[in-house]
Amino acid sequence: MVKVQIVIKKVLWKNDFLFPAAIWFASRIFIWTAMLLIAPKLPLPAEDFLPHFGWGIFDAWDSIHYRAIATSGYEFANDGKQHNLAFFPLFPLSIWVLMKLGLPFELAGMLVNNLAFFAGLYCLYFWVKEHYGINAAHWVTAVVSLYPSSMFTGVIYTEGLYLFLSTATLRAFDQKQYGWTALWGAMATATRPTGMALIPALAIAAWKERRSPIAYIAALTTAIGVLLFSLYCAIYFGNPLAFIEAQKGWRPTLGFDWQGWLNMFMQIVVGRENWQNGWVQNPSGGIPDPWYPLLFGLSVASGYLLWRFPQRFSSVKLFYGFYALALLLLILASEQWLNNLLNLFMVLGGGYILWHLHTQLTPVTVIYGFCGIGLLLASGGTISLSRLAYGIVPLNIAIGVLLSRHPRQGYLILGVFMTLLAKIAVGFAQERWVG
Repeated sequence: MVKVQIVIKKVLWKNDFLFPAAIWFASRIFIWTAMLLIAPKLPLPAEDFLPHFGWGIFDAWDSIHYRAIATSGYEFANDGKQHNLAFFPLFPLSIWVLMKLGLPFELAGMLVNNLAFFAGLYCLYFWVKEHYGINAAHWVTAVVSLYPSSMFTGVIYTEGLYLFLSTATLRAFDQKQYGWTALWGAMATATRPTGMALIPALAIAAWKERRSPIAYIAALTTAIGVLLFSLYCAIYFGNPLAFIEAQKGWRPTLGFDWQGWLNMFMQIVVGRENWQNGWVQNPSGGIPDPWYPLLFGLSVASGYLLWRFPQRFSSVKLFYGFYALALLLLILASEQWLNNLLNLFMVLGGGYILWHLHTQLTPVTVIYGFCGIGLLLASGGTISLSRLAYGIVPLNIAIGVLLSRHPRQGYLILGVFMTLLAKIAVGFAQERWVG
C-alpha cells in the first residue's frame, strides 16, 4: 500500500512538473511560428514593409518605449502629448540589468517576459490546484497560455512579468505568507498601473476574512512599488504624480468613457462603416452594408446554441459547425472588429463569469478581479482593454474553472482562442495594431 502511494505521488509530481512547462513551450512555438514563418508569406499591410526573420519582429508598438526607457531613461513634459513616463519602471529596469550584462535589448526583453510567464504558469497552476483541483488547474493554465492576448507574453511586453508578480501576490496572500505578499505586490505595483488595484483588493479581502493586522500591513506595503516610482517623479520631474499626468497623452480623460464603449459596441453589432455613416447609407450611397450585422448575429446565435444544446449535435457536426464559424470570423473580420469583440468578451464576459462563480472562488480572487475591472473602466479609454484585462488573472481563473466543468464546449473554445491567437500574432508581426 505504501509503495502504491509513493508511485501515485511520483506520477502526480511528474504531471505537475511537466504540464505547465509543456503548455508554455507549445504556446511559444505556436506564437513564434505564426510570427516568423507564416506572417512573411501572407499579404502585406503596406508595400514598403516586410516581416523579417529575426529578433526585431518582437520589437514593436509599446516595446519601442521600453527600449527608450532602458537605454535613455524617462522623458516627460506636461503638454498632453504621449511620453514614456506613462510606462511603469520594473520591466524596463529588468531589461536594463540584462543589457548591462552584455545582452542586446531584444534578447533581454524576450527573456524577461517569457521566463516570467513560465514562472507565472507554475505559480498559477499550483495555486488553482490547491483550491479547485488538478482538472481546473489544467484548464486555467491552458486558458492563460492560449487566449489571444497571450501573444503579448511572447514579445517584448510586460504581460508575462505582471501575470507572474500579481499571481504570486494573490497566492501568497491566500496562503497567509504576508512577507511574500508584500514583496511580490510591491514589484507588481511597479510593473503595471493595474497593479494598484492589488492594494485595495488585499485590504478588503483582509477585512472580509477578518484577518490579523499583519494582513492589512502587507496590503499597504504592496504600495511601495508605486510610491518609489512617485518619489522618482518628484525628484526628476518635480511632480510626484507626473506618471499619472503622463497617462493623459494616452487616455485623454479619466473616468468611464461611455462614448468609447458605445462606439465599440455598435461597431461590433453593425460594423464601423455603418455606424460612422449613421446606419442610413454606406459611403457609396447605397443601402447599408449587411455583412457585419449578419456576422454578429450568426456568431451570437451559433455560439449560444452550441453552448446551450451540445447534446443535440453529434460530435462531428459540433466540431465542423463550430470551426466553420471560427473560420468565417478569421476570414471576414478585421483586426479592429476582433479587438472590439475581445474587449467586450474579456471585460464584460470575464466579469460576468467571475460574478457567476464568486461564491466558489477565494475572496481575494473575486475582489481583485472586480477592483481590476473597475480600474480599467475608470481609466478613461477603451484602447487595449482586452490585453489589460487579460493581465487581471482572476478573469482567466474564472473562465478556466467554468470550462473545466464543460469540457466538450471548452475544447472548442480553446480552438477558437488559438485561431484568433494566430491571427493576432500575424498582425503584430506585420506591425498592424492588434491591441
